[in-house]
Amino acid sequence: MTTPREHLIDWLRDAYAMEVQAEKMLSNTADRLEDYPALKARLQQHVVETRNQASQVEQCLHQLNADTSMLKTGVGAITGIAQAMSGIFASDEVVKGAVFGAAFEYFEIINYKALITTAQAAGEAGIAAVLERILEEELAMAEWMEDNLPAVLRQYLATGEKR
Repeated sequence: MTTPREHLIDWLRDAYAMEVQAEKMLSNTADRLEDYPALKARLQQHVVETRNQASQVEQCLHQLNADTSMLKTGVGAITGIAQAMSGIFASDEVVKGAVFGAAFEYFEIINYKALITTAQAAGEAGIAAVLERILEEELAMAEWMEDNLPAVLRQYLATGEKR
């Protein structure tokens, strides 16, 4: 039977790969958003947060005498790049990117809630506290996306600006 600690390690590896994926996706998308300065700035801010989150998750793994998974991390990086690049040819890239970005934030939120519960079950209160801080950043980003998506849509609809 798999223990909560073993699940925690496995799922922290998933979270690390998820953050690598998010960083690639966010940074590549932000680079192309010249006509949407508020969105670009918030994405760039979240890129910095995401890199820090990945580092924190990696430190949690080290506290458990574990390391990241090269396979999961590699797949996450490739997926993040592919997701960001998939919008290049869409005339409504900013809209699709913003909607997908908001959905991805909620995906991360649910994952961190599961990780917090697992860390608590494994008796890893310190790791749970780190994950709770990361969760707060993800919640703030999701809220920003939700609050600002209407303005991005109005700008796109008014101007038809791709980026």
